[in-house]
Amino acid sequence: MLIGNRVVLVPRPSYIERMMSLAIHDHRLAKPGPQNAALRDYDSVRRAIAFISEHWRAQPTIESMADAAGVTPDELHHLFRRWAGLTPKAFMQALTLDHAKGLLRDSASVLDAALDSGLSGPGRLHDLFVTHEAMSPGEWKNGGAGVTLRYGFHASPFGTAIVIASGRGLAGLAFADPGEEQASLADMQRRWPRATYVEDRDGTAALAQRIFDTRLWRADQPLRVVLIGTDFEVRVWETLLKIPMGRAVCYSDIAAKINSPKASRAVGAAVGKNPISFVVPCHRALGKGGALTGYHWGITRKQAMLGWEAGQVGIH
Repeated sequence: MLIGNRVVLVPRPSYIERMMSLAIHDHRLAKPGPQNAALRDYDSVRRAIAFISEHWRAQPTIESMADAAGVTPDELHHLFRRWAGLTPKAFMQALTLDHAKGLLRDSASVLDAALDSGLSGPGRLHDLFVTHEAMSPGEWKNGGAGVTLRYGFHASPFGTAIVIASGRGLAGLAFADPGEEQASLADMQRRWPRATYVEDRDGTAALAQRIFDTRLWRADQPLRVVLIGTDFEVRVWETLLKIPMGRAVCYSDIAAKINSPKASRAVGAAVGKNPISFVVPCHRALGKGGALTGYHWGITRKQAMLGWEAGQVGIH
């Protein structure tokens, strides 16, 4: 697809449809198993990323990447094409430090431009549109007492996603590798220990589809999220929402934007506590010089998200 002077590669609708159909209709996802195609794809991607990260200096061949991922070279090529719209070579380039530095270009001005254009500006052409509100300090300090949160396990391009919803919108989004689903859920529950949790896979399926099916990313139908945290954390998360896909900012620029220029370390901590991963794009916060630093759900998953987004906006 040609947009302006950029060639944008979009994953084939057939794959998106198949993935989301599995997420909604395949009841095996209540306890994700190896039969699920979407999760199997991410598992291969995860293995390839781990191999690339360890051997990038040697410029690994497609054959060695495929062997590490447990697939043939031809299968690896088709896997990356349908998963991210990229060739394995292009995806490998999207994981380099040079690419990360490119994402950080004019880091401070990215946030300035976002304030000028709003969350629906032209720079967000390929992004998930979000409208948000913050839970009151009283509700947050009570540990979620009196709040009912519904959750479900769903397939996503980044492994099993745990979607958590309140009556006001999406409240949490976590990720888990195989066998870690309950640990990831417990991690989220510790954030609001006094809330009432109800497993509701069917009730959260539509939210999962809104998040991961790019065809549903529409400015006139924004995804509603509710931010549950301290005032400082919420200000950091609101700033993260201003970073468009295909760009990144460093922690110090976030600190400056919220008028706390000496609070880079505190900003990093708040980014790490972001309860709505991917939607509130904490993966787009990098260290100075393009360092990936940490990510609550694993550096490999952060790399996968940045590589996947490269395919969405044609940056490769």
